[in-house]
Amino acid sequence: MEPIKMVDLHKQYLKIKDDVDSAIEEVLNETAFIQGRQVKEFEAALATYTGARYVISCGNGTDALQIALMALDPKPGDEVILPVFTYVATAEVIALLRLTPVFVDVDPRTFNIDVEQAAANITERTRAIVPVHLFGQCADMEPLMGIARQHGIAIIEDAAQALGAQYRFADGTLRHAGVIGQIGCTSFFPSKNLACFGDGGAMFTNDDALAEKLRMTANHGQRVKYIHDLVGVNSRLDTLQAAILKVKLAHLDEYASARQRAAAHYDESLNGIDGLVLPLRAKNSTHVFNQYTVQIANGRRDALKAFLQEKGVPSMVYYPLPLHFQKAYKNPQYGAGAFPVAEKLSESVLSLPVHTEMTTDQLDYICDVVRSFFRSQ
Repeated sequence: MEPIKMVDLHKQYLKIKDDVDSAIEEVLNETAFIQGRQVKEFEAALATYTGARYVISCGNGTDALQIALMALDPKPGDEVILPVFTYVATAEVIALLRLTPVFVDVDPRTFNIDVEQAAANITERTRAIVPVHLFGQCADMEPLMGIARQHGIAIIEDAAQALGAQYRFADGTLRHAGVIGQIGCTSFFPSKNLACFGDGGAMFTNDDALAEKLRMTANHGQRVKYIHDLVGVNSRLDTLQAAILKVKLAHLDEYASARQRAAAHYDESLNGIDGLVLPLRAKNSTHVFNQYTVQIANGRRDALKAFLQEKGVPSMVYYPLPLHFQKAYKNPQYGAGAFPVAEKLSESVLSLPVHTEMTTDQLDYICDVVRSFFRSQ
C-alpha cells in the first residue's frame, strides 16, 4: 500500500498530465502570463459550470473576500456577521477594512453558521453576512437570504471549501455554492476541490453593476488602463494557473464523486462506534467533502490523532481555536463560553484523509486503525 496523504496532488496530476502540460506549453509559447486569453476562457467555463452570470478571477481566496466587501462601499465600523468556527481569512479581511467582525456560533452537526444567531445579531450597522460553506456543504441559505432581504443587507458567500456543491431551495430549485448571495468567493489553493498549482481565487455574481465594480477593484480600480475611478488592489489570476484550472474544471464533478465515495466508505465502516460522531449530510445541500471531519468525544481527539500518526495515517484539526480565542480577534465581549458549540468543536473535531486518489486498501486501513483505537480505550 502506498503511503497515505491528506491530499495526493501528484497522482491527480499524473492522470491529466498530458492535458495540463499541453495547456502550460500553450501559455509559455504565447508568453501572455498576465491576463492572457486562458484567463477569460477559464472564467467563462466556470460561469457556465456554476450558472453564474459573471466570474471574476483574482489572486487568491482571501483577496476575493476582501474585494467583495470593498464592492459594498462599507464605512469604517460597519458590522459584518460571520461564523466563529472558520479559517481566519474570513475575519481577517473584515478587520483589514476597519469593519467590525460580529461572531456567531455554528450548527453542531453541519458546522455551518447558526441562522437564528445570525438574525439575532443584526443591528443598524450590519452591512453583510458572510456564511462559510464549511468542509464541503452549503450553509442554510434560504432562510439567510430571507433575513438579508428583510434587513436590506448583503450576503457574501465564502465557498472556498464547497465549489461544486449545490443548495436545494424549498421549491426544488438548485443553486451552486457561491451563486446564491449577492457575491460568492472561492479559492483555488492546492488543497481545494478545484485547485491550481499555486494561489488563485474568484468571485461570482449575477449583478451587472457589482461585476463591473469587482473587476475594476481587482485591477487597481481601473476600467481603462491608467484611468483609476476606484481605490483598488492588484489581484490577478495568472495565465498559467487559469490554463491549469480550465483543464481541471472538466474533472471537478469526477473529483467530487471520488471524495463522496471515500466519505461513504468511512460512513459504512465507522458507523456505530461509541464516542465517534460522523459528518452529517444536510438535507438541503450536496456535500463535496473538501474535508471528512469527525467528532471525538470525552477529550480523546488528540490521543486518536497521535495514534493515527503512529500508524502512518495523517489527520488534521480544522480548527484548533475558534476565532474569538485568537489573539488578533480577542474582544472582551467574547469570553470563554460565548460560543459553546464552536469551542466544543475545536476540542473534538478531526479531519481524516479524503481526496480524489484514495484507494480501497487505504480506506480500509484507516478505518481499521480508527476502530482499533476505540477498542483499546
